[in-house]
This record gives sequence, C-alpha cells and structure tokens, in this order.
Amino acid sequence: MTKKKDVLLKIRNLKIQGYSNESWIDIIKGVDLTLHRGEVMGLIGESGAGKSTIGAACMGYARDGTRIVDSVIEFDGMELTTATEAERRALRGSRIAYVAQSAAASFNPAHKIIDQHTEAPLQYRLKKRLEAQEDAMMLYERLRLPNPKEIGFRYPHQVSGGQLQRAMTAMAMSCRPDLIIFDEPTTALDVTTQIEVLAAIRDIVDQFNTAAIYITHDLAVVAQMADTIKVLLKGEEVEEATTREMLEHPKEDYTKSLWAVRSFESPQRHRPKDGVPLISVRNVDAAYTGGAKVLDDVSFDIYEGMTVAVVGESGSGKSTTARVITGLLPPSKGEVLFKGKPFPADYRDRTKDQLRQCQMIYQMADTALNPKVRISEIIGRPAAFYSGLKGVALKNRVDELLDLIELEPALYYNRYPPELSGGQKQRIGIARALAANPTFIVCDEVTSALDQLVAEGILRLLDRLQNEMNLAYMFITHDLATVRSIADEVVVMQHGKVIEQGPKDEMFQPPHHPYTDLLLSSVPEMDPDWLTTLLEERGIDNVGDAASARIATDDPRVSGTGA
Repeated sequence: MTKKKDVLLKIRNLKIQGYSNESWIDIIKGVDLTLHRGEVMGLIGESGAGKSTIGAACMGYARDGTRIVDSVIEFDGMELTTATEAERRALRGSRIAYVAQSAAASFNPAHKIIDQHTEAPLQYRLKKRLEAQEDAMMLYERLRLPNPKEIGFRYPHQVSGGQLQRAMTAMAMSCRPDLIIFDEPTTALDVTTQIEVLAAIRDIVDQFNTAAIYITHDLAVVAQMADTIKVLLKGEEVEEATTREMLEHPKEDYTKSLWAVRSFESPQRHRPKDGVPLISVRNVDAAYTGGAKVLDDVSFDIYEGMTVAVVGESGSGKSTTARVITGLLPPSKGEVLFKGKPFPADYRDRTKDQLRQCQMIYQMADTALNPKVRISEIIGRPAAFYSGLKGVALKNRVDELLDLIELEPALYYNRYPPELSGGQKQRIGIARALAANPTFIVCDEVTSALDQLVAEGILRLLDRLQNEMNLAYMFITHDLATVRSIADEVVVMQHGKVIEQGPKDEMFQPPHHPYTDLLLSSVPEMDPDWLTTLLEERGIDNVGDAASARIATDDPRVSGTGA
C-alpha cells in the first residue's frame, strides 16, 4: 500500500497550563507539530518534558488540572480546540486511538479481552458483534499472538504482559484509526518480548497506513519506530529532524547529552575466596496454589556488599525467586540461608530482626507509595517499627534518610507522592527500604519505568549507598544495559530454572548459552536498521504467521507468565 503524504495532524503554538498554588503556570510552551498520514513521529525527553501531555493534546484532551490555551490543534481539517466535547469524543477511539504504557492497568480485569476489544466498533456502529470478533482474531494473528482464535476469550490476568500489550494495540486498531498515540508501550517488557511488540506495532502501522505518535524515553527503541524525532525539555521543543539525521548529527547539547546516557558503570567486585554468603538460595522449587511448578531447582549466592543481577524474560521466575527469599512464598523444596543459617520459609515465622534484614524496592513507585500519606510517614513507619524511634529522634532519622537519597528534607518532608516526579518517588522507595537498616535489598525493576537520565541517577545513588553501607542487592531486571552498569554477578533464568550464572565480565563474553545469546542480541541499538536486520537474521518476515514469528515462548501455559 502506498502511503499518502498529506497532513493529518497540525499543531501550532501549543500552550498547556497547569493549576498550582492558586495560579496557572505554563507546562507546554509553544510547541509546533506536523504529522503526515502513515508517518511515525517519536517524542523523546526526560521525565517532565511534556511528552504524554502533548500526546493527550493530539486528541484534543487536557488532563484534570490543566487547560489548552491559545493553540491550534487541527486533525484532518477539524479544529479540536473549538470543537464541541461531543465532536471530540466521537474521534477518540474511532479515528484517534491511545495505547497506554501499562496494559495490565488499562484493561478491565472482570471482562474478557475480546469483549473489551469489540466495545468501540460496536459503540460506533462500525461492525456487528460477530464481525468485530472475527476482525479481532485477524488482528491478533497479525500481531503474532498465539492461538489468535482463542486468546481473546481469556481474561487479562490469564495472558502475559507482552501478549496483553499487543492485545491493546489490536484494540486500538479495531476501528482502523487514522492516528494512534503510543505512550511508552514497551517500557515494562523484557527484551525478547519487546522485539515482538515493536515488530508487531511497526507492521500494523505500515499495513494500515496509520500515523502514530510514539512516546518513549528509550532512544534505541525510538530509532526503530520513528520516521522523525522531536526532542523536548521542560515543555519546550529542543530540536526536530529525521531519525537518521537526529542519531548521526544531533545539533543541540541537550540532545547530545541524551545520546550519551548510560555512561555509568560501577567497578566490578568479586566474591571473597573464603566467607559465607549473606543470602544462599539452595535447590529451591516453588509453585503457586493450584498451579504448575514455577521454580525448578534454583540455586545461587549473594555476598555482602555485592550486586547479583537476575535476568530473564517475563515468566522466567525472577520475581518469584525474590518472593521466596523474602518469605512471601514458601518453597515446596529447598531452602534459603541467611549468613549460613536457615531462614524461616514463611515471613510470619521470622523474627523482627530477620524481617529487617531483607527489604524491597518496587518497580512502580506510583503504586508502591500511598498517595494520601505524607513522605515523612512513608519513611518514618519502618524506622519507628524496626528501631522504636519516636518524636524528635524519628524526625531526625527521616531527615537523615532524605539527605541520603539526595532530597532536601525541608522541601520534601511534608509532601505527598503525587507532588513528586517519577525519579523522586523511586528515591522515596529507596529511603523506605533503608529505614529498616537492612543488609540485603531486592531491587525489582526499579529503573524500568524511568527515563534514561533519571534511571542513571538512581543507579548512581544505589551504587553510592551500597559502598557507604555495604549493602547487598538482588537486582531483578530485563535491561541488560542496567546489568552492565551495576552488576557484579549475573544469574540468567528461563522457565523457572537457572541456565547460566557467573561474574559479569565473564557473562558478557562469548561463548554464551543460546538463551543468554538471545537476550544479548535482543537489546536494541542506536541504529535505525537494527530491528529490520535482526528480524531478517531470525527469519521473521514482516507479516509472517504467528508460528514462524515466535522469538521466545510467550504462551502462558508453557512459560508460566499468564497466571
């Protein structure tokens, strides 16, 4: 199909204001944007740059507490700023669709996937139910979902994260929109699943000549997806160019700084020749109630002051292993040792001091922090529980912890989580873990939802704290760039088994286990041709059937990712 090149979306002098401290302040400051039919534009920039706010404005939508002022937003000849709300609503879901970052949070868990898919075409009277269902199955097949005629009749929790993200893309295509807004659609996916989702999105956009805005903080990803890239900073445009030109010859210093991120790499530590591991996982099997085995004979050690990165795709058993270590899921076989002595399998059987030793920092700071509780209480609760601190002593401890995470106590002590950026929230999560004065911390995908500049700051912070406090980390991640930055040793898991482990410097040198090689080769590179070349090398054509397109097993009945 030949792509038309007429203008679909034209935005001029986009200004969006937010209400704060009883006044309106500019958050988007005069951005221009032109998008043609069949074109993909990448919006990149650090947290707070305005990417998602501009994406919403492309639909004529302003979030609560914001307003669009003195702007032109013209979609296919319709001026959205002067259109009625009914006219704008008629576009959303039919001609303009939105794919959110977290599919798991966006689907209704009480309804089957296909029922949610067919809602829009039925509402807009574009198809009858049976026709809409058949169209859904066709889209599932194009998006390389397994069992395309059956998968839609599952509930969202019965499929993996990668499958659900592709199902959301299919749902966005249900009315054959002219424009899709992709808002960080692969951020939380492992590298092998990300490859499939990126290939599927690119193919579906190309097949239907759909224009797209692709919002991301991952520069290597945007290089595979976008025809043009617009760089944003604090609500203003820094520069715009074709993808190749932007990658090869960025003009502005800020853009060059984005290209240079992930320069941090902690010096690798080696385990002592003699000494007892802080944490030992010994021949652990585990299963959830009524389910198949999730962990199969898992064993590895973590020494004081060292970081062990546990990597693998969704369903490999990374987080389940952490649940076993922390006592949230007692193993069906094997044991966990702490300093050479058995750790009670159930956290409820552990002493307060044993509970104190193992803490967690969670992936999604947005959901891990209670939005209605002040920062002082979030950090203060574990400090009071484990140390018995009260009054002035407790306040001093909270201030000390805020200083440790490089947040000014006077500015943040009485704030609430919604008043903080994503990186600041993650720092609060770190402070909460430190409040117990632990020796071991599980870091569960702590940088996956952050832009690369903020993520590097978090990694540097964790490394500094480790050096100052001799902390041991279990770093669960699907980001191999993070592994290179912070790990001392690497454990590779697949289908609940440890398939390879060793010091980082050895793990990144060939020869590799075939699965480790698959993970390493699936990390996107800053080359617009990388994805195309990779798919060709793996024998996957653009619209190949689902069976030939399998890069890694993604059926929950096999991988364990669905339940």
